[in-house]
Amino acid sequence: MKQHQYQITVEHLADAKGQPSTYSEPLQFKVGNHDDIFRVLQFVENTQLFDPETTKSFTVGLKLFGEVLLENKDLPLFKDFMPEFIQFMKRLKQSQPAEN
Repeated sequence: MKQHQYQITVEHLADAKGQPSTYSEPLQFKVGNHDDIFRVLQFVENTQLFDPETTKSFTVGLKLFGEVLLENKDLPLFKDFMPEFIQFMKRLKQSQPAEN
C-alpha cells in the first residue's frame, strides 16, 4: 500500500516538576500513513474542537495510533477496540467546521 512518509521528532523539554530534561537526544523515527496528516490536521483545525496545540497533538497522535491499529487489526489486543475506533472516526469525520 502506498503511504505518505513522515519523520516524527519528540524532544523532552522538562520533567513533570519543570526541571530541564536529562535526555540528550530527541526521539526520532520515520513512519508511513495512508492519510495526508497535514490535510487531516487542517480538517480538525477547521472544526475548532480544541485549542491549536491540542489540535496538533490530537491529530498526530490519532493518525499514528490509527495506522498501527489498522496494520495490526488482527492482534487480540485490538480486536474488541477496532469497531469502536471505526465509530469514533466516523463521528470525527462528521464534525462540522466551526462558524466564525
